[in-house]
Amino acid sequence: MLSKTTPASYGVPAVIQKYALPLAVAVLVIFHAVGFWGLVFSGNPVYFQQLTPMNLLLTNGLLFAFHRRWNQPFILFAAVVFLAGFLAEAVGVHTGLLFGNYRYGSALGTKVWEVPLLIGLNWLLLVYVTGHLSNFARLPWVAKALLGALLMVLLDFFMEPVAMQYDFWSWHHGHVPFSNYAGWFVLAFLLQLYFQKAAIFKANRLAPYVFLVQLLFFISLYMML
Repeated sequence: MLSKTTPASYGVPAVIQKYALPLAVAVLVIFHAVGFWGLVFSGNPVYFQQLTPMNLLLTNGLLFAFHRRWNQPFILFAAVVFLAGFLAEAVGVHTGLLFGNYRYGSALGTKVWEVPLLIGLNWLLLVYVTGHLSNFARLPWVAKALLGALLMVLLDFFMEPVAMQYDFWSWHHGHVPFSNYAGWFVLAFLLQLYFQKAAIFKANRLAPYVFLVQLLFFISLYMML
């Protein structure tokens, strides 16, 4: 027999669901706004550089809290994208192939093979959110993959000068080569093709906001250089 309190127990998830998205967006905006202020206006940008890993982990935590159906295809997708991004960066750092001659600074935390572990997570985040955005377009799946890759390159265009300024990574002679954007595009396109064909849940409500907040964050920092 159902108790009289049963309706109330069903109401709690409904309330959480109603306010979860605006709260998550508010947290994203606040943390990125604080990061922007700290890097540009605080007078102690090094301290805020050191908080970058926490910000990235928070963003991923919020994003994937909105993911549904943590099934085997999704776990495989996440592992493949993480490893592909990380290993591509490892090859790039040690050989200069794929992207060009660059090295990582200390701002992104613990490194393996001279590449921060968080870089693999960042590749996963970017492929995931841009894949969601491209799905809003009424295009064939290959064209959606192309759009997703272009969105990733767009973000990287604003990210590169900011990264050099704040010790995320640095380029040989301080110049971002065209090979970086070409390499980013090729790898991003391959991973976007995988996203489009993978049997995973592709209706994460927070994904578009994550991309927008990050894009505005890096554009704002880019304009302050």
